[in-house]
Amino acid sequence: MMLLKNLKEKIENKAARIGIIGLGYVGLPILVSFAKKGFSVLGFDIDQYKIDQIRAGNSYIKHIPSENLKHELIEVTSDLSRLSEVDAIIICVPTPLNTHREPDLNYVIETTYAIARCLKIGQLIVLESTTYPGTTEEVMLPILTRTGLAVGEEFALAYSPEREDPANEKFSLVNVPKVVGGTTPLCLELAQTLYDQIIVKTVPVSSTKTAEASKILENIYRAVNIALVNELKILFHKMDIDIWEVIEAAKTKPFGFHAFYPGPGWGGHCIPIDPFYLSWKAREYDLSLQFIELAGEVNTLMPNYVVNRLASALNNQCKPIKNSRILLLGVAYKRNVDDQRESPSLKIIQLLQQQGALVEYHDPYAPTCNNHRHYPEIDLQSLPLTKENLQKFDAVIIATDHDHVDYQLVADNSSLIIDTRNVLASQGLKGESIVCA
Repeated sequence: MMLLKNLKEKIENKAARIGIIGLGYVGLPILVSFAKKGFSVLGFDIDQYKIDQIRAGNSYIKHIPSENLKHELIEVTSDLSRLSEVDAIIICVPTPLNTHREPDLNYVIETTYAIARCLKIGQLIVLESTTYPGTTEEVMLPILTRTGLAVGEEFALAYSPEREDPANEKFSLVNVPKVVGGTTPLCLELAQTLYDQIIVKTVPVSSTKTAEASKILENIYRAVNIALVNELKILFHKMDIDIWEVIEAAKTKPFGFHAFYPGPGWGGHCIPIDPFYLSWKAREYDLSLQFIELAGEVNTLMPNYVVNRLASALNNQCKPIKNSRILLLGVAYKRNVDDQRESPSLKIIQLLQQQGALVEYHDPYAPTCNNHRHYPEIDLQSLPLTKENLQKFDAVIIATDHDHVDYQLVADNSSLIIDTRNVLASQGLKGESIVCA
């Protein structure tokens, strides 16, 4: 107990060394933030490419400047046996779904075993990976206590969900309140103390389960509302109503309404995955979470809707999808980022290729599109966006509304445009060749 209390003082004095496992979109910003505040940090990742890039001072994430990695307090390694060198460990590993759309906790479990092999008295472990309520205490805690050390007395265990929104210019890691839950009151106190060093505000909750549930709720809220506007988009198209105009009108109400926008589907590592962690867990309690399942069905089928709209538009020009040349604008899952994880563009490319289309893409943030777990057949490189290139295609699909795209050039030189983001209309670009999807 005394060593844990000493840890609080070490953190407050910036004498504690912080370890971050997983140096992706969540872990790398944390690594940088602690170093900027004067903490010695040791980053861990099994991907040697990331280790080599950080050591060379090169950022592999678009919105994190390389200069931020050139810090004397930053050290990185792929050697997990060095976990014994740090005082606090923050886990930021993936939590994907398996082929049956069930939680795949292998990364969390393997990481916990690696920590257990090096666990020393006085360490704090915090999980940030999004997961179902109960993971921290039902999955991680038994592995850690098998070492013979007691939680809340000899080591501390907590959960604090990540709230990263890549490329958000208004909110970043340090100015978004951080929810924190501990397995014991002392665990909570230590986790709060840790994050208080870099975050504008910590939000303590009564348990790790509550903290885990809060993140799941945040993502389910978004998933359900995205599905709602996507479904209404289909209906309003049939009714000859502009869904975008409807949303703009509705959001003038100063209370009781929050605007969500339709698109070609859902993407990223959170929204398409995290809600299913809770629906899987609910089966343990003989419950079926129908809102989650229905939202998943609607959002998952949106790429099919886009392709169907393309097929209809090509048909009006007496062209089939087969052998048509299609240019996709954007393979990243959202505007102004390079992250392609779970991007609906990947499904659109797959569907088009399966129907015999000749597909290429342009994305100013993603020079290559390959090595995707669920789409191993996709291996493409970004095509320069020029007048000559645009005129070679039978249709252009705007799948991601990046700012750094010359949409006037696209509008002037494309024979058919399928706009899934309403970006052309928002810039005052109209024409008979533009189809909303």
